[in-house]
Order: sequence, then C-alpha cells, then structure tokens
Amino acid sequence: MSKPLPTHAQTVIIGGGSIGVNTAYHLTKLGMTDVVVLERDQLTCGTTWHAAGLIVAGLLKSEAECEIYTHGRDLYANLEKETGLSTGFSDVGYLQIANNEERVHEMRRLAPFMRRHNIDIVEISPQETKDLFPIGDLDDVLAGFYIEKDGRANPVDLTMSLAKGARMGGAQIFEGVTVAEILAKNGAATGVKTADGQIITAENVVICGGMWSRQLGAKAGINLPLQAAEHYYLITEDLPGLSRNLPVLEDPSTYTYYREEVGGLMLGLFEPGAAPWKLDSIPENFSFGEIEPDWDRVGPHLEKAYSRVPDALNVGVRKLFCGPESFTPDLAPLVGETPELRNCFVACGMNSLGILNGAGTGKVLAQWIYDGHPPIDVTGINVNRFTRHEATKAFRRDRGPELLGKMFGQHYHNDGYETARDLKRSVLHDRLAASGAWFAEGHGWEMPDWFAPSPEEAKIENYSWHRQNWWDWHAEEHRAAREDVIIMDMSTMSKFNVEGPDALSLMSRLSCNDVDVEPGRLVYTAWVNEKGGFEADLTVTRLADDKFMVVVGENSHGHTLMRMKRHIQDGEVVVITDLTPAITQINIHGPKARMLMEQVTSADMSNDAFPFMTWQDIDVGYWVIKAFRVTFVGELGWELQVPSYAANQIYDLLKEAGKQFGLRDAGMQTLNSLRLEKAYRDFGLDVDNTDNPIEAGLGFAVKLDKPGGFIGRDALAEIKEQGIPKNRMLQFLLQDPEPLLYGSECIYLNGQEVGHMQIGGYGHSLGGAVGIGFVGIDEPLKAAIVNEGDWEVEIAGVKVKATASLKPLYDAGMQKIKC
Repeated sequence: MSKPLPTHAQTVIIGGGSIGVNTAYHLTKLGMTDVVVLERDQLTCGTTWHAAGLIVAGLLKSEAECEIYTHGRDLYANLEKETGLSTGFSDVGYLQIANNEERVHEMRRLAPFMRRHNIDIVEISPQETKDLFPIGDLDDVLAGFYIEKDGRANPVDLTMSLAKGARMGGAQIFEGVTVAEILAKNGAATGVKTADGQIITAENVVICGGMWSRQLGAKAGINLPLQAAEHYYLITEDLPGLSRNLPVLEDPSTYTYYREEVGGLMLGLFEPGAAPWKLDSIPENFSFGEIEPDWDRVGPHLEKAYSRVPDALNVGVRKLFCGPESFTPDLAPLVGETPELRNCFVACGMNSLGILNGAGTGKVLAQWIYDGHPPIDVTGINVNRFTRHEATKAFRRDRGPELLGKMFGQHYHNDGYETARDLKRSVLHDRLAASGAWFAEGHGWEMPDWFAPSPEEAKIENYSWHRQNWWDWHAEEHRAAREDVIIMDMSTMSKFNVEGPDALSLMSRLSCNDVDVEPGRLVYTAWVNEKGGFEADLTVTRLADDKFMVVVGENSHGHTLMRMKRHIQDGEVVVITDLTPAITQINIHGPKARMLMEQVTSADMSNDAFPFMTWQDIDVGYWVIKAFRVTFVGELGWELQVPSYAANQIYDLLKEAGKQFGLRDAGMQTLNSLRLEKAYRDFGLDVDNTDNPIEAGLGFAVKLDKPGGFIGRDALAEIKEQGIPKNRMLQFLLQDPEPLLYGSECIYLNGQEVGHMQIGGYGHSLGGAVGIGFVGIDEPLKAAIVNEGDWEVEIAGVKVKATASLKPLYDAGMQKIKC
C-alpha cells in the first residue's frame, strides 16, 4: 500500500524533474525538512529523462549566471559521495570553437570575467583544438576555448541521486499525484488540491512543473510566459575509435553541440526556425514521450551539423530524437515569488538547461523561500519581469521559432529579437521612424536606439563588437545633447500614480530618501530590502499632500508595482494606478533646452521660477502638461509628461521650434553614453539586489535619521557605521580612445584584479570609453587610492590604461544641470 499523502506541509513542490528535486534537496540543506514533492507520474518523466546532461558553462556574462553554474558543477561532481548513487558525472572537458574574428573577440572579452568567477576557461590554438577533438573538420577554426573540468552527467541518475539526498534530509516524494489546483486565500497560496480531491495545506507552494507550469499557473491567475518547442538530437551508430572521453564541442556556426554517446556521436541541434509544440496546452498524460521527427524541416540543419564531423556520415543513424523543451521569451528562467500570489514560488522555463542550471536555481530558490531574499542578483530571472502579453498564444507562436537559434548562435552586444515585435509602441512611433529611428526591443517596448539621416539608412549593415555603421550618427546625437538640445521619446518609463490617505506612509516606508516634501518637489531615492540591497532606484514626485508619482525604468515595471502592493499594510488606503500606457514622456535636454521651451510655453522657465528637481503644470501649444525638471543625461532639461492623445501635436511643435537651436532626435545609445559620463546608476543594469546604496555611491540619497525610518534602514546604518567601504562603485575612462566597453570587463589596480565593469559605453565628450563597476580591496577604498592607483581594464585579453574616479568625470559640480 502506498504511503498516504500528508494533509499539511511547510512547502509543497509541484514537479519531480531536475528543478523540483533540486529545490527540495536544497531546502532540506537549510533545515526545512517538512517538504513534499508531488510528481504527476514518475520522477524525470517530463523533459529531464531525455536531456543531454551537459554540464558546460557556455558564455556567461553575469555574476549570477556564474554562481548558478559553478554550484551545479561542483555539486554534481561530488553528490555520489553523499548519497551513494551515481550521477554519471564525467569531466570530459568542454570545447567552444570560434571560426571568425568577431567570435574570437567575443570569447576573449568574456573569458577573463569567467575566470574571475572560478570558471577556468583557457584559449587554445587551432592545432590544440584539433588534438582535443580529432574527429572534427576544424580547418576553419581560428581559436578554441577549453574548460577542462566541465563535462556531462546522466540526467536520470542525477535526479535520482538528488531525490535520495532530499529524502535523506527529510523530504517526502510522491509519484503518481497530479496537482489540479493551487489553493489561495486573501492573495496568498495556502496549499494544493490533487486531481482526486485531496488537499494539502502549506505555507509555501512551489511550481516546478516544467513545460506544464504555464497552464497550471494560469489556473491560479499566475503569468508564466513559456512555450514548449521541438528539440532534436541525432545519435549515430558506433564510430570506430571514438573515445569515451571526447570533450563536448559547441559550435555556434552550425548551431550544434557534439558529444560521445555509447560509442556513437550525439549531434544536438539548436536550429534557427524551430517549431513550437502544443501551443494550446501540454497534454497532462505526456510522459517519457517523443515527438515524431519532421525530417523535411530538420534535414538542412542536420546537413550543416554533419559538415563539422563529416566522418559521421560513414555510419548509420541509431536515433533521431525529438522531444519538447520549454523556452521563455528572453531565454532567461522564471524564478521567484509570483506577483499574483504571496507564498507561491516558481522555478521553470530553463530553456533546455534544466540539468545544467537545476542545482544553482534550486539553491537560489530554496534560500529565497527560507530567508525571504534571494542570495544572488535575480533582476534578470525574476518571474515578475513579464506582462501578460508575452504569454498570449500569438506571442508564443511568433517568438518561439527564434529562440533556439538565438540561444546557440553567435551574439553581439546590441542584437535583439526579430519576432513578436511591435508589442508596445509609443504613439510617436511613426514620427520617430520617419525621422530615421532604428528600433531595438526592451521589455516589449519598441525603443529608438539611434537615428539615421533618413529612414532608408536606418539599418545595421553588419553586427560587430567594434564600431558599427551607426556610430557617427550616434556621436552626433551625443554632441547635440552637450552643445545644443535633443528630444527623446522616453514613453517606456514606467509611471505610477500613488494616492490616498496613506500614500505618504507607503512612500516613506519604501524610500531611503525623505519624500515628505512640499508638493511640487521631486525626490531621487533608492528602495532597499531589509538587508539593505537595492529593490529599485527611481524618482518619487509629490503631486499633492496625498498623491505621488513614481517613475522608474521599463525593466523594473513589474517589480516596482509588486513591491508597492506588497507593502501596503492592513488597514491602509492606497490606490496605485499604472499610467504608463496613458502618458507619453518626451524629454528635452541640452544647453539650449530652456531657449527651446521658452518658444513653446508662456510659463516662466527660468532657474529661479522653475528650479531643479521641481515640477509644474505648463502650457505647450493647446495643451497643459506636467513638466519635471530632472535629468538622466547630465544636462539642463525637462521630462514632459504628455497625455498620449496630445503627444503627436506636442512633438511636432517642439521639432519645429527646435530647428533654430539644432534640435536632434536621440536614442537609447545616446542616453547610455550620456548617463555613463555622469556615472548615473541604473537598477537592473549597474546595481542589483545584492548591492547597497552606500557602496554604490548613493549615500547622499539615504536619510538614516528621517522620521519613521524606512525598510532596510538598520542594515544601511550598520554599513555606514563601518566607515569607508572596502567595496565601492567607481567610474572609469579608458585613456586609449579606440577600445570599447560593454560590461563584464575585468578591472586591475596596481596589477591586481579587483573588480569588473557592470556596464560600459562611449564618452564622446570625455574622449574615450567610459563605464562603472564595483572594486573590492582588503582595506578601505579611500579617495587617495582611487586617484593615485595604476588602473587598467582588460578588453579581449589586452589591458588598457584607465582613469578611475569616485566623482563623475563630467560636470562633477552639476553646474550644467542647475543653471
């Protein structure tokens, strides 16, 4: 007789694949032993059983990615010692090849960063590459990049070993139990109901249902945009002399990985133009299932894959396997507490990397549940980053085919998605296109990236890690901002009205700075968690005694809204309205911004009448709009909050009036270069939940003595009491004007590696690439060390001399902003 289900558990995990058992295992390691895993059929029956089991790093460009990967690699290599069950892990090595100069440059950029984070990737010669992978046709290879400790594991054995480890820690695992419903009350998950009507109450419910997660979440109103796609690998008959220790080879040019498989060779495809599978819903009874291969569609991709290992054509095909894997719209996982339900967590959408990233993700989620805060930067994987639009059938149908090829192909710093576009378009879109805008996509928004002289010229001729064809046009936009005036469509900024008798209490509770100011004032502030880690950086504007406007970047829309809602206390009356779709934000910046505005309004725009960090209602043409005197580019200017129905008229009026002042449209590339010259911080790009405002140089916006305090006040006070931090964010300017910065480049002080860049751009006014990054040393990082140190930044294997600064290298005294 099978063991009966409990009626209560501290944590119920839905799904018995790699992610579910990893989460259970790591929860028990934290002492949370009352854990129940419910698997609808048998462990591994969804997608885990047919995974390739690769334990390889790929190209990692964030600390979080490195931490997730290295934890899994180290755990899988040693788990058998703990459980007595083999994981099949074998460190056969991992080899990435580069057959063009751009790929070599990309690899050389990221290899030092990965080594900094305990991934021993080394560049090897073409001959060494051939020696490691003798069955390949590698004559076109310019360089190889090799990680000796990487390899492969057996997915089923690994999952069973983890399951045993979880049971050893107290977890209970039940197979043949289908969860039909997530139970909730008062906005919080309270347990689950099984298909046969049994109820298990719980403090936490965790969705680890793989490709079934979207439809299970939807029943509870939870938005989980992920879509299954056909995923192929081919296994050949035995290849004579093929070594069992052949390294795993990854080749972006063929969109294929290659590894030994029981004497044959496995060719795993991540082909462009993949096929979504079961757009409506995944069958509930699909277990250990396969999909009938589409030979006609996949044939050309297999031909390309074989071109790298032509000798494999001399043996037969043992198996062409097609099975589903689930993918997210941006190829990053869905992890964290859902915004729709408190105490409901999720880890799914692993993008075919569920074995590789299962342990690291399970550890992160377990710590998040246990501690209330994630232990790593989760801004790129947080489940609250998406809107409901990305989960629609049409979006999943159109974006799905692009994802596999995008994941495995060659990458550039500014390439983006081509499918499922025009999701969110400013009302100014057509006018911007007519002005020569090239649009990039960010969080569903069509964002002008740069402007060409004409619409016909608005195209990227060749992607590159070096200067592209739009470089000079972007430089002209930058110079216009510094010398004349620019106009920017910033409708992507998220805008929320927060009003009600307890609006001030909510805003004060969340904000490090003092927002209890006179109506008409703007306040720049950080929001932090109880540990002092960033949750947002934004402006809070007081519109009236009981009314505020919160403005934050488009990448923080869901997170900011969730944080505000979660911190309204019982009995408080606060109404939050998302005004983003209703307001078109038009920014006017530059030394001639005041002269331009005086041409279109009767309001007094002088510094005395309209000082920095204030707002007013002003007339522009036929309309009365809100003008905010604030800047993210380091120049005099205003952000105009325009009702969307008036935006086209106001844009036209400004463009016509601005001709005499050299007005230019400017895009996101220019926004980035301008703000980096001023060393302005941006949550989600430069700072994250593992950083704090003191070390990030934003202590001026933290008021530790403000009445009532704020969330995280005690943590920041403790950090402040420690004196000058040993870890600080600095600005860097390369002394050689030729190299470019994008982020993740390693930083050296007096020959010692001390940090890495968070982000970079080009300082056209400063005369070189500019970036910001955290530097950590063994003593307080005083100004003298910063100013007198010998600084270098490593770019593609070359160390470049740099100037470091605690203060902005452009207009440190803020005279241009406050004039």
